[in-house]
Amino acid sequence: MAKAKDTVSRTLLVALVLSVVFSVVVSTAAVVLRPAQIMNQNLDIKTNILAAAGMLKEGASAEEIEEEFSRFDVRLLDLDSGNFVEPSDVGVEDPMKYDMYKAASDPQMSTNIPSSEDKAGIKRRPNVAKIYTLTENDELVRVVLPVHGYGLWSTLYGFVSLEGDANTIEGLGFYDHAETPGLGGEVDNPRWKSQWVGKEVYGDDLQEPQVRLVKGGVSSDAADREHKVDALSGATLTSRGVEQLVNYWMGDRGYAPFLKKLREGEV
Repeated sequence: MAKAKDTVSRTLLVALVLSVVFSVVVSTAAVVLRPAQIMNQNLDIKTNILAAAGMLKEGASAEEIEEEFSRFDVRLLDLDSGNFVEPSDVGVEDPMKYDMYKAASDPQMSTNIPSSEDKAGIKRRPNVAKIYTLTENDELVRVVLPVHGYGLWSTLYGFVSLEGDANTIEGLGFYDHAETPGLGGEVDNPRWKSQWVGKEVYGDDLQEPQVRLVKGGVSSDAADREHKVDALSGATLTSRGVEQLVNYWMGDRGYAPFLKKLREGEV
């Protein structure tokens, strides 16, 4: 009997020791790998920004992506006023370290959106957004704007890139979503994304966003075709979600105050 008890005690001791050892190994690995994970996440974001801006070279190395991205200025934008703010205003030293999506969950750093105005289905909007501008010879040539909104099954996170006129779309892409493969998941299809290039967000008065996704496709003689893109086949709700999220973020509750000031040379 004593021998059996001794065996049980030893078994429990070995299990305890192994648990402690494995816990230490896992914790150490998490700490050691964290910087690499953050670096890879940042590289992925930069890759998607360049892709939306039409500046991503096929097969580009990490070094080439970093070099190309370095041409952009990372700015923090007060969405209500349309003015830039300092990183210190949101508690960071480097604007790249500001997380606008984390800020959206903080009541002190975000605004609740009434359901009647929440076209994108996001419930709360950060007060400050992180945007990316590219200037050449003192002239704005690109502005890349983060956008997100609900589709059919998930929130889609991506970027819209505008030309220097703050109206013409240079590109659109989503880097995170869980839409149905082959249907709503076709937001990743390069051929569909290419349709956005050259489309215009606003009408002649540059007031309300006019983007529309058309079921059945946009005919060559369609009225206002400069604002229209083919809807995703078999993915009505995802298409509607994309249309609504783009129009929300290009509207008065999103980037419209900033884009207006940009066109008028006030920022």
